[in-house]
Amino acid sequence: MVCLRPLYPHPALLLEQEVKGIKRKYLVVADLHIGFEAQMKLQGVVFDSKHTVNTMLEDLLVLVKEHKIDAVILLGDVKSTVRFISKQEWNEVPSFFRVLSASTNVYLVPGNHDGNLGLLVPPSINIMSTKGMVLNGTLLLHGHTMPSSVRGSISRVIMGHIHPVFSRTDSALNGQRIWLYLKVRKRLMFTGGEGLVDIIIMPSFNKKIHAMLHKKYGKPISPIVSRALELCAIEEAMVATMDGSLFVVDRRLVASILS
Repeated sequence: MVCLRPLYPHPALLLEQEVKGIKRKYLVVADLHIGFEAQMKLQGVVFDSKHTVNTMLEDLLVLVKEHKIDAVILLGDVKSTVRFISKQEWNEVPSFFRVLSASTNVYLVPGNHDGNLGLLVPPSINIMSTKGMVLNGTLLLHGHTMPSSVRGSISRVIMGHIHPVFSRTDSALNGQRIWLYLKVRKRLMFTGGEGLVDIIIMPSFNKKIHAMLHKKYGKPISPIVSRALELCAIEEAMVATMDGSLFVVDRRLVASILS
């Protein structure tokens, strides 16, 4: 069994697994988008790229040390370009991995922005399939593809990709990063599934890209969530703010948040 705990106010999950009496702790984050500053510069918005990368790296290293993490799991979109590698990514991604992997094991589940990422990754990094990795009934993946099936043993899906942001102009939370928790009917979503499956959609770990990329580039919704909305498969939905405050939402609000 895998126990999980959101590490509020950080956009990170702590997963604890025990197998044959051996306990392991995993730190899960998604959507670093290293190199996004180059795209923003073309739009006339300038950021200090080294400060952004160093801040994310420092936060990860602090969490690894504080929680005695055995491995970090990166749920895709480590880099920002899709089909090529920018000069900034050539300069910053390899050094990011070298520093992080010197402190802990690293598993990478590639996302849709991680084309050719293997050219930037040192041999010490464990590159998984885009279909995700499974830890005792928990499927971890980026979220840009639809799993072909979810076995009966899968009770939870953890994903990124969407950069969930609260979108209501009449709310003080408008434009803020959020966590989204869904309970969906498995048989409507996946072939041969029964019962309910939890879907946890993580906020982007890069705090600067969440609103700009989500709005400016019309980020497509995940096929997993699209299917849940189209088939009315959502039984329950909850939103958590970055400080951990929870509130229940209805299907229409879920759709507005994700559209």
